[in-house]
Amino acid sequence: MERQQVHFSGHVQGVGFRYTTHQIASQFSVTGYVKNLNDGRVLVVAEGNPQELANFIRTIENRMHGYVQNVEQESSTATGEFDSFSIQR
Repeated sequence: MERQQVHFSGHVQGVGFRYTTHQIASQFSVTGYVKNLNDGRVLVVAEGNPQELANFIRTIENRMHGYVQNVEQESSTATGEFDSFSIQR
């Protein structure tokens, strides 16, 4: 199991990014959360098997491509701390 911490930047707040990401997550076997950051970026922290995570992140990028200017991604070992995928405020 793997953990992905992904920062999306661009015009990503106020456009339904978190809601869309939450909907996309329901189509994949991933856990974690999506959250707006004070600096205008959106953070996605997700855990699952590496291929499932790659497909999940790619789907977010494809669906929100008109809003995303940059994606920064960091991988680590999953912690298993999440039971589901949620929107954090």
